[in-house]
Amino acid sequence: MKPRWIAALVFALALSWVFVLLSQWQFSTAESEPPPPAADTENVRPLTEVFTPATDLMGKEADRMVTFTGAFDDGRTVLVEERLQDGETGWWVVTPMSVDGAPGGEWIPVVRGWIADPQDAEPAPEGDVTVVGRLLPPEAPEPRQPDGSDAVPTLSPAELTNRWDLPLYAAFVPAHETLDAAGEPVDAGAMEPVVIGPQPQETSINWMNVFYAVEWVIFAGFSVFLWWRLVADDHRRALEDAEDEDDWEDEEEPADGPDRAGSAPRAPGDGTAPGPSPAREP
Repeated sequence: MKPRWIAALVFALALSWVFVLLSQWQFSTAESEPPPPAADTENVRPLTEVFTPATDLMGKEADRMVTFTGAFDDGRTVLVEERLQDGETGWWVVTPMSVDGAPGGEWIPVVRGWIADPQDAEPAPEGDVTVVGRLLPPEAPEPRQPDGSDAVPTLSPAELTNRWDLPLYAAFVPAHETLDAAGEPVDAGAMEPVVIGPQPQETSINWMNVFYAVEWVIFAGFSVFLWWRLVADDHRRALEDAEDEDDWEDEEEPADGPDRAGSAPRAPGDGTAPGPSPAREP
């Protein structure tokens, strides 16, 4: 085998290995990781131990039951529209709450309850309270409806931090339970608690990633096949050139053969001196 084809084989194998690694990566990302088990998420822990402010909420941190103590700022309460509760559309009542022990004095949006009528929103309790709820990831911001309503379409801390002019956690907490300083439940009035359970323990498959993984496998095989095809074509051309050269030599051989033998008979009168005549008998 020619040296250039050996070098090409090494390159094709290296390229195939890269394609195989890319295929493995696509396969590994095709199946989503299941959420943390209920044994972890349902164990109530302090918010400051679970999630750090000014960071994105990761999957291992989301959906955990947390507790924290602080005070509400009722003057900044907003309503989040089009929220379902037992099949009925209403509003979430969301109020910022300070978090004792937050490293930068951050606040967190708390869903204090659900109401069917905006007039049913109760004022936030005064003084220090303790909230127990589920830590959830932020929703994506959306533009407000041009109807003059003061309600917001989504619960987006990125949007609310500008509206409230407060440093916020990149998450929110629907309050499952709110306790006053004496440890007694706070009367929510007409507001219904927004209770969100843990996520189901199941995984999903991203078929687009599976398709990409199969593509990389095909590319890996094609790179080796292309090398083999180029080598086969080069070998075939070499054989054809050798056959053409043999045919050319066979065509030239009859014209040169008699001269090389030196024993062919010569015709009379070809310039050769005659030999002596044989003697006659008397």
